[in-house]
Amino acid sequence: MFELIALDDESILEDIELEYNNILNRYSIIETKNLFSSEFDSKGAYLTINAGAGGTESCDWAAMLTRMYMRFCEDKAFSIEIIDELQGDETGIKQINIYVNGLYAYGYLRSEIGVHRLVRISPFDSNARRHTSFAAVSVMPEVDEDIEVEINNADLRIDTYRASGAGGQHVNKTSSAIRITHLPTNTVVQCQAERSQHQNRERAMSMLKAKLYQIEQNKINEKKDIIAGEKTDIGWGNQIRSYVFQPYQMVKDLRTGYESGNVEAVMDGDIDGFITAYLEMNMNN
Repeated sequence: MFELIALDDESILEDIELEYNNILNRYSIIETKNLFSSEFDSKGAYLTINAGAGGTESCDWAAMLTRMYMRFCEDKAFSIEIIDELQGDETGIKQINIYVNGLYAYGYLRSEIGVHRLVRISPFDSNARRHTSFAAVSVMPEVDEDIEVEINNADLRIDTYRASGAGGQHVNKTSSAIRITHLPTNTVVQCQAERSQHQNRERAMSMLKAKLYQIEQNKINEKKDIIAGEKTDIGWGNQIRSYVFQPYQMVKDLRTGYESGNVEAVMDGDIDGFITAYLEMNMNN
């Protein structure tokens, strides 16, 4: 490339710049992967988003975060499957569980565990006042089949119910959705993505296995109060990242200090900078 630049031919400068940016992008991907340190970083992931208190505002914020992560996963060529979704009463999402399949899916997404805070002029407020909304993000790694997690069937309560959302007659007439409660830990998983009860049960059991394995790992690491970020109160003082739309535009991670003024790009899935900063912080610690 340097030899081509030395030719001082303006007709090839655009091609050189394009290739240079491609090299930078490839280098950035390799550099990020070198920061992965967890034994599960290369695995797929279960991503859960829960709206905080605040009704419509928080449900809309949860839906916006869902879109952001879906765009991020699409950019990484990860496949996405919605396992379960509970829609808001008026709009948005109360809770959603997503299975993300792809190399290093968990490694990338584990940096997102925690409470995310939004500040904006509410589109649902006729007085155009500024509102603050919260949503919690939890991420669990997919557990390999060869890893033993002891689950006693006597400890499980399995409920069936009718799937909700789009799906026509099948959704309305069959109780194919599955909810499994692990009584000793009060861990609840549910799945309604598949058309058959048997398939939903298999996927729910896979999610339960991942959760229980993570609980045991956290006990070993003496982190009993941090289970995929799910025990954190979804409110003030607990956020890991703030997304401010008004009175100025800024997204700032409160753990690393990394920030971006391009709110639109971030909400379109451009969160690589936040992820890299988090991984670098963990590596240095």
